[in-house]
Amino acid sequence: MRLLLVIALCLTGCATSPEPLPVQPPGPTSPSVVATVSKQWDTADAKVSAAISIAKENADRPEVVRSETAVALSFLPAPEAGEIAIARARAARQSPTDYAAAEAFGKKLLSQIDTSWLKVQADTTEALRVSQLKDARIVELTKAVEQAKKDAASNLWTLAGIAVAVIGAVAMVFTGPRIGGTLLASGAAIGAFPLIVDSEYFSYIAGSTLALAAGLGIYWLWDHVRDSANAPYEPPQK
Repeated sequence: MRLLLVIALCLTGCATSPEPLPVQPPGPTSPSVVATVSKQWDTADAKVSAAISIAKENADRPEVVRSETAVALSFLPAPEAGEIAIARARAARQSPTDYAAAEAFGKKLLSQIDTSWLKVQADTTEALRVSQLKDARIVELTKAVEQAKKDAASNLWTLAGIAVAVIGAVAMVFTGPRIGGTLLASGAAIGAFPLIVDSEYFSYIAGSTLALAAGLGIYWLWDHVRDSANAPYEPPQK
């Protein structure tokens, strides 16, 4: 299969090789998957943000704060022990500087996440485009291989036709036009066989050829019988 592929490429495009395909980004090729995850992510973020906002608005109502923060935590993974320790230390210090630094870090991280997610979406679109180009290239190369097979078979028929025609030309000289002409006609028919098979008129050509062959056979039989009848009588030798 690889050899046929190489032959096909050489026959169809050695001089003008196809343009190299762009590099496919390491991302999914289905934008619907990314869109679904993005929608779910946005829903979770919105609910967490809403619950925290309500808890902040009701800071003087501990039961509301506990309930809304519990709702917010249900959308989040369990925190790591190190992050819990950092938050507890920050709460114990009650330093405005610590809170300002934590908020700035959170906004910066959120911006980076948004930027990375936009890149994921762009990579997904590009991955789909390149994947489709690869599929199209596979179809193109498959057609090239099939055409190479047809061309190889056609070349074999052509060589066989030439060989028979050469034999016919030699036979024309030594045995006469009856045998030589038949071989020449046969060589031409053999060489044209691939073109005839691929033609839309194949059924008509095949029928005509069979009729001609039958006619030639009948003529040969008639001629043979006539020659035998007209041959001079030779009495048997005693």
